[in-house]
Amino acid sequence: MQQVAPYTITGRALLGEDLEEEDVAITVSGGIVTAIEPYRGTPERWIVPAFFNAHTHLGDTVAMDLPARGSLAELVKPPDGLKHRILAATPRAELVRGMRSSIKTMIATGTAGFADFREGGAAGVAAIREAAAGLDCRPVILGREGGERVSDGAGISSVHDVKNAEEVVREARKIGRIVAFHAGEKNPDDIDDALAFDPDLLVHCTHATDAHLRRIVDMGIPIAVCPRSNWLLGVAASPARPPIARILELGGRLLLGTDNAMFVQPDMLREMAFTATVYRAPPKEILRAAIGGAALAGRTGYLEIGQNTKMLVINPAKCNLSFSKDIRATIVKRLDPSSIEQNVLTLQ
Repeated sequence: MQQVAPYTITGRALLGEDLEEEDVAITVSGGIVTAIEPYRGTPERWIVPAFFNAHTHLGDTVAMDLPARGSLAELVKPPDGLKHRILAATPRAELVRGMRSSIKTMIATGTAGFADFREGGAAGVAAIREAAAGLDCRPVILGREGGERVSDGAGISSVHDVKNAEEVVREARKIGRIVAFHAGEKNPDDIDDALAFDPDLLVHCTHATDAHLRRIVDMGIPIAVCPRSNWLLGVAASPARPPIARILELGGRLLLGTDNAMFVQPDMLREMAFTATVYRAPPKEILRAAIGGAALAGRTGYLEIGQNTKMLVINPAKCNLSFSKDIRATIVKRLDPSSIEQNVLTLQ
């Protein structure tokens, strides 16, 4: 592993889980934030936590924007949905090349890690590991079809789609792995069955009822929502779905993901801006949702002493961002890759 000499970055930073604005000098040693001290100069840069994409299907990159019509089941339901047929017919080298290009896209748009539901069993897990090798964007791989045993956990489709869900969960728990379910994407009928397994992560919950949300919050289970994908796939048509406002009102752990690369670019900047525009959630909460998935990788994701550093250095003077009166709102609604001057995404 490459050793990086200690360094200091100065600027206006968003610190801790509250993302408080402070002018600071941040010292990093061995990839760990070792000091955060007041800075009395004029800050020329913004320093913000890097993003974590809490739900992806990067294998779908090879089918990007393929003209496709049909129901959600016809498009993405395992094992015979359109995407699964395409994946099965794609040469491995092309699959790896597609996933690697999407990971590079995520890096360029400020993402330091992602949680991928990986099709294709153990071979599929090996393929995404190869795709991510040497890149400063670490995957949490949630395998399927036998890939659960050689990955970071189980990425289960709707409990109604997987006949051996109980066995999959039992095996994952036995070896201390993450258990994640798609639930409530097209209707609420599979949420209770998913909750019976006490999962570590739920994805979508687009049609979760208030009773479901209360139960999920009481159980402390994070929900990864994917607003753009929901709209494009026709399972959402109003700001009520997914119920982002209610999740936040109940004190739930909201995470943000981009879902299928077949339909949606894996770009957290676009996801945040869409969420802010359509769902009118507070910028701080959207930003937290775009960062907090790092907990799936064993990190807080926030700029704090003692944490593995994953940060972005932004030059607001490159465009009109220097006129911002609220850095958090500006990052959520307006940031684009041209203003990201440096990705400090260390391989630690």
